[in-house]
Amino acid sequence: MTSVMNELIIRQPDDWHIHLRDDAALAVTVPHVAHQFARAIIMPNLRPPVTTVEAAQAYRERILAARPAGSAFDPLMTLYLTDNTSANEVKKASENGIIGFKLYPAGATTNSDGGVTDIKKAYPALEAMQRYSVPLLN
Repeated sequence: MTSVMNELIIRQPDDWHIHLRDDAALAVTVPHVAHQFARAIIMPNLRPPVTTVEAAQAYRERILAARPAGSAFDPLMTLYLTDNTSANEVKKASENGIIGFKLYPAGATTNSDGGVTDIKKAYPALEAMQRYSVPLLN
């Protein structure tokens, strides 16, 4: 006898691409996201962009501070890939819970003016990402 599934329950899904922005916007965006999602991949295209582990950690702290009381929402942090992202920064990212790098071609979308202008300039970072198993998010 074949069993048929009639119901699927998603208790609290994840969001794999979200722009929370920063400053006053966090007070609005974070509570809404935290109500709906358990985790979210946080896009780093702020002004200035989140290009270092230290900047991502500081941004994460601002997000956590905006969570509603009792919320367990977990922001999954990413870094903004640039022409100048170093192999050392990729290594630091792999050691500090950064889940990936976001590729923004320069000028392609909101706050992307600091993005990659020529993919060849990002080769050292991309090679390091492969070496340290850090995903490229595009």
